[in-house]
Amino acid sequence: MSFAFTPMSIVGLPVVGISDLFPVRRVYCVGRNYAAHAREMGFDPDREPPFFFCKPNDDASIVAVPEGSTATLPYPPLTKNYHFEAELVVAVGKGGRDIAAEAAAEHIYGYAAGLDMTRRDLQIAAREKGRPWEVGKAFDFSAPVGPITRRADATGVNQAGLVLEVDGAVRQQATIGHLIWSVDEVIANLSTLFTLQPGDLIFTGTPEGVGAVNAGQTLAVKIDGLVPLSVRID
Repeated sequence: MSFAFTPMSIVGLPVVGISDLFPVRRVYCVGRNYAAHAREMGFDPDREPPFFFCKPNDDASIVAVPEGSTATLPYPPLTKNYHFEAELVVAVGKGGRDIAAEAAAEHIYGYAAGLDMTRRDLQIAAREKGRPWEVGKAFDFSAPVGPITRRADATGVNQAGLVLEVDGAVRQQATIGHLIWSVDEVIANLSTLFTLQPGDLIFTGTPEGVGAVNAGQTLAVKIDGLVPLSVRID
């Protein structure tokens, strides 16, 4: 079989302790999964069913950041309110549909630190018009992800501390235990809507403290037990 032009390559994320890369299939994101963040965005954080959106799975959107490196993110066009959102990212290693929450852990390959970078002004304008969020969420360089730590090596991640620093100053701080919907419950809910497959990534939501970042600033995401993620805005 031949193609009219060269198809895009599969994005591979580094995995701690091995040379093989984790091949990315789809990128799912959970909206407003921390109560305090829901409130700061103007919403009631009642425990209604979680909702999801997606980011592209190509190497224009996903930024694989190796351990010990700082990736450069260009300040995106058409925004004056470019926000950081630090998140725990779950890497799926076993597919399935209608997965029970009690069995969800069996489907997890590992975990990583991630950033859901957001053109907040474009997202809010789209939301107010009842339009999809893609212009605010699914642009180039919008999904930096650090190395994946395999599940067996990431004990205690469900209660791990999460911190985001901007130029060394703490801007977001929470624990994964503050998720409205736990990682297992997120997988269970998501698998009723889509058949999950190995290679899927799930951004599980961000805590309160999101805010704007400017060119020249450096962001660091630190989750207990995982490799830190560092990016610089250009």
